[in-house]
Amino acid sequence: MSHTAPLPEDLPHLRRCVDLARAALDDGDEPFGSVLTYGGEIVFEDRNRVAGGDATRHPEFEIARWAAEHLTPVERADAVTYTSGEHCAMCSAAHAWVGLGRIVYAGSTEQLVGWQAESGVPPAPVAPLPIGAVAPGVPVAGPEPSLAAELRALHARSAGIES
Repeated sequence: MSHTAPLPEDLPHLRRCVDLARAALDDGDEPFGSVLTYGGEIVFEDRNRVAGGDATRHPEFEIARWAAEHLTPVERADAVTYTSGEHCAMCSAAHAWVGLGRIVYAGSTEQLVGWQAESGVPPAPVAPLPIGAVAPGVPVAGPEPSLAAELRALHARSAGIES
């Protein structure tokens, strides 16, 4: 489906995602944060919680679970997911299966893979696929260039490299 740049009205929600990613990192977790909006208002937000050993505790996956329990199918289709990093394959699939609408991300999978390689982080056990390769019907916007340096610094810090 369509892939575009984030819109000016997306930026406050992307900023919140980056703040949640920083909070996750400050709490000893990987730096990812996400929010779900409906009607322009945040209805759910979360951050990465994989440090406890459950590698499925991504905020985008939690959004899919929450939306399935709390929103109707029509509401889910009209909701927008904002996230600090493009969905992984697991989260893209969950998003599509639940029937959520548009995704807007601050940093792309391609960027993340590059940043992690620079930092010596080993590849993830799941192929680093863009959202469109997993959920081709979902409209996507990203990355947001104005947040790239900040995200890169968070991921470097996560890898133990202070920048």
